[in-house]
Amino acid sequence: MPVEITWWGHATCTVEDSNVRVLTDPLFARRLAHLRRRRGALPAADARRADIAAVSHLHADHLHVPSLATLPDGTHLLVPRGAPRAVPGLRRLTRLRVTEMGPGDVTEVGAVTVRAVPARHDGRRLPVGRHRSPALGYVIEGEARTYFAGDTGLFDAMAKEVGPVDVALLPVGGWGPYLGEGHLDAGRAAEALARLAPHNAVPVHYGTYWPIGMDAVRPHEFHAPGEEFARLAAQRAPGVSVHRLAHGERVRLAVGR
Repeated sequence: MPVEITWWGHATCTVEDSNVRVLTDPLFARRLAHLRRRRGALPAADARRADIAAVSHLHADHLHVPSLATLPDGTHLLVPRGAPRAVPGLRRLTRLRVTEMGPGDVTEVGAVTVRAVPARHDGRRLPVGRHRSPALGYVIEGEARTYFAGDTGLFDAMAKEVGPVDVALLPVGGWGPYLGEGHLDAGRAAEALARLAPHNAVPVHYGTYWPIGMDAVRPHEFHAPGEEFARLAAQRAPGVSVHRLAHGERVRLAVGR
């Protein structure tokens, strides 16, 4: 049975497996603070339909309360442990079923299991945030095993913590001209791919949002990461099929066990 991946932009994807829809890091905004959506139309209402919404960490471009508020009643929302304490707006989302997750925790919906795995990334709600929550990735397992990395840097135990996967959704860029520690750029994402050795990969977290007024500052950092990742992945992980999607594009992957 195939798994279907739709990339809506930034880190927002829908993973459809075994008739269950998992939505990652929902962000449906034209503008977020100093960021403006520069590519891809805002996703249609159907993009908000999900059985599970999985939030990787507390940064506002991943845990975006106004976007979460548009999810249908009863959506099962997975957030890092401690998130409702750090982000009071979450406590107002009473229409959603909120479950706090830490590395190793598992949630089941229908025939799909969602397992939280560690990520190497700042878990605070920035720019000021004394409360910390773990930054997470998620492995979505139904007919396929799909790894959504959230935001993360490389770390030695990545392959062991994630385990064998069929599909990897990997961040390859960011929303500004410089990436700080705890991120994957195209080269580090290709190295992660070599370590994880999935059958398929989809680059995400690039080419959507960019700081207002910085259009002329290192524009290749906005446009190039997906193409650069595909080029480097062909060198470092030649057995992996890379699917570079346009905003709103879907790919159906036949994954056998």
